[in-house]
Amino acid sequence: MESVKKEAEEHMNKAMAALARDFAKLRTGRASTGLVDGIKVDYYGTTTPIGQLASVATPDSRTITIQPWDKASFALVEKAILKSDLGLTPVNDGRIIRIAIPVLTEERRKDLVKVSRKYGEEARVAVRNVRREANESLKKLEKDKSKGYSEDEIKKAQDAVQKLTDLYVSKVDEQCRIKEKEIMEI
Repeated sequence: MESVKKEAEEHMNKAMAALARDFAKLRTGRASTGLVDGIKVDYYGTTTPIGQLASVATPDSRTITIQPWDKASFALVEKAILKSDLGLTPVNDGRIIRIAIPVLTEERRKDLVKVSRKYGEEARVAVRNVRREANESLKKLEKDKSKGYSEDEIKKAQDAVQKLTDLYVSKVDEQCRIKEKEIMEI
């Protein structure tokens, strides 16, 4: 039973990590290397993340710089950024690619809040799915009489899994509130 609870907690932690990655990709008006982490470049027939082709930095709060190691990949990186749904425009000066992060409009901020809420809901669903799987595992243990678990022990374990679920759902809600506040901040 302990292994079921431990496994459930590990999966819930992974859901939180996925939420953090999704939030890192959301633009908040501040430059972050996380914005371009998800962009893949078709580099010699292989889709490669920008971070593996170039050094990515944020020299100030409104600029991201990308310096490809291979001069031939400049155009490919630029094209991949333009294709991404981030709405960013790269400027290539031959040595470095600069991306200026424009100030977000009120309408764009509200759209980003909707996207962040969607990510939050996906994380909550993932946590609840982990709870469901853990409860199913516990019910199988209960049915397997050779393991020797009583109905009360299974019920206590299910209650523990529910408390864990409640804890992680509240963590997701808190992360969503923080991200919304960050997005709406001017």
